[in-house]
Amino acid sequence: MTTPSALERPTGVPLGRRLAARLVLLPAVALALLPPRRIRSVLGVLRHGAAPATTAQARRARDAMCAVSLRCTGPKGCLPRSLGAALLCRLLGAWPTWCAGVRVVPPFTAHAWIEAEGRPVGEDVPDGYFAPLVAVEPTER
Repeated sequence: MTTPSALERPTGVPLGRRLAARLVLLPAVALALLPPRRIRSVLGVLRHGAAPATTAQARRARDAMCAVSLRCTGPKGCLPRSLGAALLCRLLGAWPTWCAGVRVVPPFTAHAWIEAEGRPVGEDVPDGYFAPLVAVEPTER
């Protein structure tokens, strides 16, 4: 992307949640370096025993990741942002659906995001804008 833009970081994220987000930031960035099948395997193990995340829980986790990391806030930070938000939700006993896929309208690009209650969280796009190729959903309890 060559279009300059201002990054908007969420404000009002409580200190405890910011500290937890910092705790999962390094593992999220390290996980982002792995091939997709390894990411899916690791997330598949981590999701066990967690309840499905609500939209509010997932949104708070995503906001916390963006509040502590400019990398996650940026236009190319979707993978560490989504992984960090999923890990942060897991720390709190919940699991969103983690997705990696493509945008279905030109230009076709890869993207990673989290979903809760069947909808993308914090993406501000219409339904069907992204097509998931990999999804790690909450397990049935």
